[in-house]
Amino acid sequence: MSSPDTLARLEATIAERRSADPDSSYVAKLNARGLGKIAQKLGEEATETVIAALTEDEKALVGEAADLLFHLMVLLGAKGVPLADVMAELDRREGVSGIAEKAARKSS
Repeated sequence: MSSPDTLARLEATIAERRSADPDSSYVAKLNARGLGKIAQKLGEEATETVIAALTEDEKALVGEAADLLFHLMVLLGAKGVPLADVMAELDRREGVSGIAEKAARKSS
């Protein structure tokens, strides 16, 4: 059963596995290959998510979206950016028009 805690548990698991043996952990293997590889993998997952949205069924889209979130969290962890910071930014933007929010970013 998923809950708001799912992402927090995933973040903790990713942090724990970052320093594991790369032969036994996908997260450790990605981190050992460096930030460029992590970013490349995130881009691949984003593309696969778009393709699934346009050409496949809901189950495929759900699977690709999960892969995308996972790889985004691996990237955030590799950069030392806590998920809480991203959530705080989303909270800050809540209730603000997307158009207004984008305009505010351009003027700063």
